[in-house]
Amino acid sequence: MIPTRKDQRRNPRFDAEAYRRRNIVERCILWLKENRRLATRFEKLAVNFLAMVKLAMIRRCFRLLEPSDRT
Repeated sequence: MIPTRKDQRRNPRFDAEAYRRRNIVERCILWLKENRRLATRFEKLAVNFLAMVKLAMIRRCFRLLEPSDRT
């Protein structure tokens, strides 16, 4: 968290639930950016970009479901 300046009021109340949700969203964006086509915004049309996002999420789900030999 960023500290407040001296001329400001006290720190705003820390919302743990909002912080937890933010972490989930940031990790999801990180997973999506593993796909180079999404990270560089290769698709210019919004409908095509959304389709690629959906495909990337399906790929992520399959990765989570398949048994891993990496452990």
